Amino acid sequence: MKPSPLRSRLALVLLVVALPAAAQFVDTEVSGPSSPAPFLVTKTSWSWEDIPCVTYSVHRSLQPSTGFSCILDGARTNTWVGDPATPGAGSCFYYLVTAYDGKDDNSPGARSDGTPRSITPCARVFTCPSGAPVAGRVPLRLRRFGTFTAPIFLTAPPGDYDRVFVLERAGIIRIQHADGTRSVFLDIRDLIPSIGGEKGALGLAFHPDYACNGKFYVHYSAAATASCGPENCATISEFQVTADPDVADPASERVLRRQSDFASNHNGGWLAFGPDGYLYAAFGDGGGAGDPNETGQDLGTRLGKILRIDVDRQDAGLQYAIPPDNPFVSVPGARDEIWCLGVRNPWRNSFDRETGDLYIADVGQGRWEEINVATAASGGGRGANFGWDDMEGEACYEPLAGCITAGHVLPDYVYPHSDGCSITGGYVYRGCRMPGWHGTYFFADYCDEWIDCFDYSAGIATSYQRLFPAGSVGGPYSFGEDAAGEIYVLEGGGIIWRIEPQ
Repeated sequence: MKPSPLRSRLALVLLVVALPAAAQFVDTEVSGPSSPAPFLVTKTSWSWEDIPCVTYSVHRSLQPSTGFSCILDGARTNTWVGDPATPGAGSCFYYLVTAYDGKDDNSPGARSDGTPRSITPCARVFTCPSGAPVAGRVPLRLRRFGTFTAPIFLTAPPGDYDRVFVLERAGIIRIQHADGTRSVFLDIRDLIPSIGGEKGALGLAFHPDYACNGKFYVHYSAAATASCGPENCATISEFQVTADPDVADPASERVLRRQSDFASNHNGGWLAFGPDGYLYAAFGDGGGAGDPNETGQDLGTRLGKILRIDVDRQDAGLQYAIPPDNPFVSVPGARDEIWCLGVRNPWRNSFDRETGDLYIADVGQGRWEEINVATAASGGGRGANFGWDDMEGEACYEPLAGCITAGHVLPDYVYPHSDGCSITGGYVYRGCRMPGWHGTYFFADYCDEWIDCFDYSAGIATSYQRLFPAGSVGGPYSFGEDAAGEIYVLEGGGIIWRIEPQ
């Protein structure tokens, strides 16, 4: 994770006498009016500073510095009505308040003055939003979730279990709420002149701190201009939610990157934040057949690459910053944003939310479809060359014999065009409904309309299984994953299915 400021603030409270005023959070820690910490409060209503994105927990002990147990977990309001328990005769309760902003850098066992406290962390209670978990590697089914207009992606902000956001190719993001109702979150159809030939709104990612900053990112095909084209202008933009959490502001657009594209296909379009907090973006080789402009192996273009950028900072002349450990920063003539190269049309990549491994599903030319697994332990794909267009899958492509293979990373899984013709990448399952399927990667083929899966262990794809046979789904455009880790399949015809136990 990128470093972020410590925002946990703790206070010890001793209950013995009544004070006329409530305790408040101030700049350094909790303190009472004109009272140094630790301070005295009553067992009645008291409050603390109401900071956006911060939740508070209360811990109680009969000792001044040890044995604190959680009695209130993750309060989102700034008032606590008090502890219903009563200390025994001749004793009193000590209270410890912790503030948590959702980041991993909080230190709930240390006060702002550096004094350690022995506490029992609050147990986070999570209810599986999609139904009761079913143990074991149970048979699965496709359950209809809803019908949309050319849905191309589905996701949700971190921790947002009550809403699912569906991106439609024409440029509308719709929210499906937990009660089944829908609303329009963003409409940028005026920025997208065409969805023909693989164009349109293609990618959506919410900032890891979306709950605090309200920022999200869209990858779409804008109209060609004199400086960006000639076929279309692949665009990555930042947008902002309004004061209404269900409505974004289209006028808030901040364009991060425009990329000239010479054909209507092979646009990639995937966006996702990695476990390091940086934004990753996939661009195809620009289109046509056989990489006609030789972009896949050319470090001087962003086409045929996966990029990695820092959206929280800006370098001179850019709307973002270049992470200093990007692999080609010091290479003359190379684009600093490039994370890895040699991809043809990476269609629906994903990070395993538990391991951080990057799964890249790359659509082949005429013979092979492939999946590359860039494990976090091996660098997450940093500087990797996946071979296109020297290679297609594990085979030579240009030329068909004697191609350059040195330094190329071979795929972890391939299948021939006798079994399909266009891979649709999915996700490693980390949801709560089907614990027996944890660690399994789901993917599909757009042409033959089947859904397959495999497990990945020790560098090998194992336990391959055809979950749903050919013709099970109508042209699977994409997979999606909600905040709880449940997996969805999006049909080109508009139906969205959720994978769940039978």
